[in-house]
Amino acid sequence: MSGVNGGHQDVDIDLGGLFRAIWRRRGRVLAATVVFAGLAFTGTSLMSPDYQSEARLLIESRQPEFSGANNQGPPQTTDSLFDESGISSQVQVLRSIDLIKQVAREMKLYELPEFDPTANPSAASDILVMLGIKKNPLDLPPEERVLKEFQEKLQVYQVEKSRVIAIQFTSKDPRLAAAIPNAMAKVFLSLQSGAKLDSNTEASRWLEPEIANLREKVRDAEARVADYRASSDLLLTGEAGGTFATKQLNDISTELARVRGERANAEARAENVRAALASGRAVDTLNDVVASPMIQRLKETESNVQGQIADLSTTLLDGHPRLKGLKSQLQGIRGQILSETKKILGSLENEANESRLRERQLVAQLNTLKATSAKAGEDEVGLRALEREATAQRQLLETYLARYREAISRSGENAAPADARIISQAVEPTERHFPKVLPITIVAGFASLLVSCVVIMLLELFSGRALRPIGENGEPVVDGRRQARAAPASGIPAATGGTPILAEEEAAEAADDSDDDFSIESVAAHLCNEDIRVAISVSPGGDAGSTNAVMLARLVAEEGRKIVLIDLTGTACPTGLMAQAADLPGITNLLAGEVPFTETIHADRLSDAHVIPQGDADPVLAMRGIERLQMIIDALSNAYDTVLVECGPADVRAVRKVARSRDTNIIISAPAVASEDIIDLITGFGAEGFGEIVLMTGTGHPQSGKPGRRAA
Repeated sequence: MSGVNGGHQDVDIDLGGLFRAIWRRRGRVLAATVVFAGLAFTGTSLMSPDYQSEARLLIESRQPEFSGANNQGPPQTTDSLFDESGISSQVQVLRSIDLIKQVAREMKLYELPEFDPTANPSAASDILVMLGIKKNPLDLPPEERVLKEFQEKLQVYQVEKSRVIAIQFTSKDPRLAAAIPNAMAKVFLSLQSGAKLDSNTEASRWLEPEIANLREKVRDAEARVADYRASSDLLLTGEAGGTFATKQLNDISTELARVRGERANAEARAENVRAALASGRAVDTLNDVVASPMIQRLKETESNVQGQIADLSTTLLDGHPRLKGLKSQLQGIRGQILSETKKILGSLENEANESRLRERQLVAQLNTLKATSAKAGEDEVGLRALEREATAQRQLLETYLARYREAISRSGENAAPADARIISQAVEPTERHFPKVLPITIVAGFASLLVSCVVIMLLELFSGRALRPIGENGEPVVDGRRQARAAPASGIPAATGGTPILAEEEAAEAADDSDDDFSIESVAAHLCNEDIRVAISVSPGGDAGSTNAVMLARLVAEEGRKIVLIDLTGTACPTGLMAQAADLPGITNLLAGEVPFTETIHADRLSDAHVIPQGDADPVLAMRGIERLQMIIDALSNAYDTVLVECGPADVRAVRKVARSRDTNIIISAPAVASEDIIDLITGFGAEGFGEIVLMTGTGHPQSGKPGRRAA
């Protein structure tokens, strides 16, 4: 900003002066605030209130339960019928002119002055119309004026992420504000139901002639199937899909297989008997011979004769006539058995011959039926084509009949419900929607307060009273002297080596030399440039030095370094300056083991630095765990770029408990402290072996060509 009072000296804005100017005029500011708030309260109280009510509709599929069974098509879900675009379409239906006209006619809104306010224009409106500034509202027809006013008061919208549509209406009359949304919802449902009824009526009207035509087609197709079956001799046998020729072929095939089995069986039995006779085997082992009644009787007679011969042989000689007669009788019986066996053999051969003859006959019949079946198969090709046509016509007729019955069932009253239902009816509002007297009054008063403050600030700035001159280096001038400002420096030279000790003369020279810079900014630059990880701050002057340590931590944080300050003072001055509250857990709680590590670290109120407050634990109990302090500092140095430990007015022996290494940086924060005390303190740290000692007085300015700090 340019100079003031005709000079060319640079100036800066005095924020304190601005706030003092507002405070001096606080009476006017409060008066303006009260006046504007009162005007707002009066104006809103005199305004005619508007009332708003809302009805809600849920869009969903509502089909009669009985209609679902006859629906041959794929089921349609509600989501496919009413997606996002479908709900938006229903919103547009509710906003349509036809629906609004119907509601306006039913409720006779054209008779209400609220919906035609331009019917009785004011004098100002007439003047504007005469001057051509405003279009004459009476040029519009009354119905259009009512519709325009209705649309301005109506608001229809879809509730987010749902199939619910809200209908809001604003009116001067609370009863009308509730009645109109309910009336719109009822008209909407009736329109939807009527549309579905019209659709069902048209469908049934179209299906009637189609069904009659299909019935004739089905009748003709089935008649052609019957005629073709009769002409092709494809008569059905009652079995599934079987014809007479096919059944006869199957029966002969079965009979032929049976006859062939019997023939083979008879031939095998005859061969067995024949083989036994030829080989002279006993025929009484053959089943066919043993099963013969004649053979059984002859075998019994043979056994009896053999028994008699055996009995008589014990008493009679072989030449006895009785024995001879019995032996002759035995030979005759055996001859009869042989003769009877040959008869059985002949019977078996005759049975085999008969089966063979029957087989030849069946084979001949089978060949004939094969030719007949081949011709029947060719005829069935044409029959199946006719049956397919008849089946297709019949299925189409059944589908049309099902849809016709469904359409007829939905054509009655209340048979086609609308795909929506009212889930929340509008109720008569008890509170006004607009204007809100109290919020408007508060906003008007707050706005007038802000405007008054801004006006006062602008007046102070334009008059120059809120401006103050600054020096050549940008420092504000106070009582003819420029305040000290830190100049950038590359670093602070520190004493290094084995056991460096600062002489008292050099310390006095360092304390008295006003050309050297011991400002907070210089020390902050030293911590950043030298990448100091751990620094111990000692404040022999008490809270003033601790305050400078807090400022040092904030300056380091502004340079982008992560820094944490540990409050080991007795007065808890850093805690009061940085912490959000005085009762936060801190270093004493951590040393006493009352809280975990993470609960003791808190953010600074005014910067990006962090602070570990003093805490509220018992100091005696905390000092018992002082050996844990160095571990805490080491852990913090791994997480932060710099750890600053503020010890307050501590002596060298107390610092030795905190600093493990003699290379730890010691910062002596000594604003307004006598030089002799600073020399004694530096000498004590030097004698104890500390080699990195930095003095920070909070003031000072660098001399050209010299380092910005002095290290002891």
